[in-house]
Amino acid sequence: MNTKKLMQFLVLTCSLAALGSLPAQEFEREPIEYSKRSGDNRVTRLAAELQSGKKTLKHEVGFGYLRSLLAELHVSQSSQTLVFSKTSLQRQRISPPTPRALYFSDDTYIGFCHEGDVLEISAMDQDLGAIFYTLDQTDHRAPRITRQADNCLICHGSSSTKSVPGFVVRSVYSDAGGFPILSSGTYRIDHTSPLERRWGGWYVTGTHGPQKHLGNLVVRDKREPEQVDNAAGQNVTDLSHRFDTSEYLTPHSDIVALMVLEHQADAHNYITQANFATRQALHYEQTLNRELGKPAKEHWDSTTSRIKSSCEPLVEYLFFSDEALLTHKIEGTSNFAAEFQQPGPRDKKGRSLRDLDLTRRMFQYPCSYLVYSPSFGALPQEAKEYVFRRMREVLAGHDKGDKFKHLSAGDRQAIQEILSETLPEFRS
Repeated sequence: MNTKKLMQFLVLTCSLAALGSLPAQEFEREPIEYSKRSGDNRVTRLAAELQSGKKTLKHEVGFGYLRSLLAELHVSQSSQTLVFSKTSLQRQRISPPTPRALYFSDDTYIGFCHEGDVLEISAMDQDLGAIFYTLDQTDHRAPRITRQADNCLICHGSSSTKSVPGFVVRSVYSDAGGFPILSSGTYRIDHTSPLERRWGGWYVTGTHGPQKHLGNLVVRDKREPEQVDNAAGQNVTDLSHRFDTSEYLTPHSDIVALMVLEHQADAHNYITQANFATRQALHYEQTLNRELGKPAKEHWDSTTSRIKSSCEPLVEYLFFSDEALLTHKIEGTSNFAAEFQQPGPRDKKGRSLRDLDLTRRMFQYPCSYLVYSPSFGALPQEAKEYVFRRMREVLAGHDKGDKFKHLSAGDRQAIQEILSETLPEFRS
């Protein structure tokens, strides 16, 4: 190998080694080019129909385009959760008397603030991860959805989202004005988080027995927040004495919806991380082969290592590794649980990965329903092959390591049967 080729090899190899986790700037480069590409998701399709005049949205007093937008994007009102800490774009509108409402489906999120200037929209794009938009709440003849980038990515393209454009659910201690008490710390929440750390700065409706959480807590004095008694915030089923619930589409901030939201948000991040890292690794491999005059299909061990390191955490998360176990039954106050479970798909025995448990863990069959999502389906073939191979190994009982010890033999068999009947790619 001549000196020039050797230097190229060393530079490119060092670049590969340094790519342990993607820095925020990396997804702006090839092959992702996040800001340059428009994406293709539920929101982009609606935006195009609005711009062409094929569709419009109905505006109403108090809610603006909210109800109409939810209907067009197929997001249920029952998914409403309410956050009163100032932790999002329109923070000046958010406080305990005027919480921000968040609605979500499997791939779309909509934020509404009372008397807010815009509706905040985000969608899980199969190629670009989370993409962020706003919709002006002024009554326009032709409402327009606008893509946002830099402002959103300060929080939604950071280490909190695995350094990809993603979603984050936080739990904070909040004062009477809705300001987070940062000196007491914050928690990034997913399904592994103990209940006692969850939902600080959020309203929570539902019952959960003696299990405790930080929901419904407003710190109104100068005591250490951790020492405040939150007994009055537990097992709350009515929020009407805390704020005017008539200013929202429903009076609920359903505890089951919150739990599903927390799982789903980080699952999307893991999917995006696996997608981006695999595409980056393959792109670097192609560059390396071209620069060194190697055959285009020559495969490097570093590529295999990159794919494994980004996809193995996804496998673990899909199987609910390290999930915080429940000690008592969880029950919400809205129709969310029933509506969430309804779509399926179901196997011949009537089982679905959307079937909730809510007594000892979140789901009856601990494998994420997001394996059916377009974003999971759009994973690069190399990533998908790795994930499916590892899932088969785990379900066959070949891997009984600590990350999968929570899966009983019955769990493994049930999940394998459900996936084999409802996800054709899993069988192949």
